[in-house]
Amino acid sequence: MKFTFKEDGKRIVVVCIAAVIMAANIATFVRIGGLYPGGVTGLTILIQRIAELFFHVKVPYTPINLLLNAIPVYIGFRYIGRKFTLYSCIVIVLTGVLTDLIPEYVITYDTLLISVFGGIISGVAISLCLLMNATTGGTDFIAIFLSEKKGMDSWNIILCINIVILSAAGLLFGWDKALYSIIFQYTSTQILHIMYQKYQRKTLFIVTNRPMEICEVIWQLSRHGATVLDGKGSYESSARSIVYSVVSSAESKKVIRAVRQADPQAFINAIRTEQLSGRFYNKPAD
Repeated sequence: MKFTFKEDGKRIVVVCIAAVIMAANIATFVRIGGLYPGGVTGLTILIQRIAELFFHVKVPYTPINLLLNAIPVYIGFRYIGRKFTLYSCIVIVLTGVLTDLIPEYVITYDTLLISVFGGIISGVAISLCLLMNATTGGTDFIAIFLSEKKGMDSWNIILCINIVILSAAGLLFGWDKALYSIIFQYTSTQILHIMYQKYQRKTLFIVTNRPMEICEVIWQLSRHGATVLDGKGSYESSARSIVYSVVSSAESKKVIRAVRQADPQAFINAIRTEQLSGRFYNKPAD
């Protein structure tokens, strides 16, 4: 693992900020609202509340969370990337410690407001981690492993895990909190989709007279290939080349800008890709 002061220093600062936001969100919204976020965080809180309800024991957040993250962290080190997992461990440990240290603070008792704004804050914190090539741990490791290494759609698996957590919470502590937790998770997911677009795809159709230059631009910026199709303009009946390529949504803006510089006359149509089958390059985690 090679570390650089500028790049890795920035990553450490941002993931620490994300951990502080995550811990503060748990203290001010999740605990006050009695919510159960998805994944390992939700499972940790559920175990804490079960221990307090049935055994009258107040168990700290950190040891439970670290224990539940042990296998996902192993998967990260073994199959995803060491630096990626190391920065994720910083988030996991710092979030846990701060969650135990930060006292509960009431901003509002309105559970709907807590669900919406808590979900927004959670989505921002998770997005900051992912933008710095790290994660908040737990099911995120499993999702990335299944998506990138096994080519599987991890959404249904993660959804089933969350359904089990919410079902247990609903049975033990009331279905209203479980239903509000769904709002929390939905809001968090929407913010994540807005801020983090690595796994979203855009299909580009580029009508140009400089197809080889455009293909080179796409390759240099995204490491994605392209297909050149022969076309014919209906207005002037002149020959045109159509460059077809699929890139990630995060890369699409800079690719389009570069295409415009290479051919100011190019006509570009960018379409959201709903489903993709076949080889698609994803930059590996470090």
